Amino acid sequence: MGEIHNLVDNLHLEDLRNKSHPSAFDENEQYDMLIIRLPIITQELETNSIGFIITHNNSYLYERDKDDFKELGSRFEAPYEILDAMIDELIKSFDGYKELILDMEEMLYLNKTKKSFMKQWLKLKHNIARVERALMHASSTMNKAIEYYENNSDFPINHYIDLHEHLERTLRSATLQLSKLDYLYNFYSAQTNERMNHMIYTLTIISAIFLPLNLVVGFFGMNTSGLPFSDGSSGTANVITLILLLSILTIGIINFVRKKV
Repeated sequence: MGEIHNLVDNLHLEDLRNKSHPSAFDENEQYDMLIIRLPIITQELETNSIGFIITHNNSYLYERDKDDFKELGSRFEAPYEILDAMIDELIKSFDGYKELILDMEEMLYLNKTKKSFMKQWLKLKHNIARVERALMHASSTMNKAIEYYENNSDFPINHYIDLHEHLERTLRSATLQLSKLDYLYNFYSAQTNERMNHMIYTLTIISAIFLPLNLVVGFFGMNTSGLPFSDGSSGTANVITLILLLSILTIGIINFVRKKV
């Protein structure tokens, strides 16, 4: 394939060698270059750019590991089949993200969220946002190629429109999942705030009960003369009775206020 190497401009070769090159379509007199970057969803999200050189009567796939071109034998059908298989795999693997979001939503409804919720949420948000950006560029590039070749008699326009529709559908799904993640974050924040407010309310009630008791203890703990109940043998019992009465009175006031509220 040395003649293809000689045909392709060095700047285009650099683009083809770049594994992360954005999707692009470039028209030239002797050949056209089509690069489609698609997400690869495995354990970790990656992206891979696949590049084609399309001449007047053939097409070539750039094989990055060999730094060479593979003749495909047809101008449009072979690139379509390669891209169709990759996009189908992307659609299937993207379903894994949707399942994870559904599981997170169900756990929120059951109030059984894990401590790792925010870590998982941030990872999904980041990955799906990257998928959305990659698909946005890929869809735009595919549409540009379709508009350029649509008048060619040998161009299978319906096949490429199908590719574009699959990209658009997955792009819409990614946008929807990002919206659902925002909703889940708001739901999770509301639950967290509610739990925090309940804790603060409980601490406030406890403080309201013990504040008068602390005042009584502090008063009778003063090292001064003439304190009430300091004379006689029933002073401690009288103070305990006073504390109990204050506790009952405080609880009664709190309940009265709660009912009013």
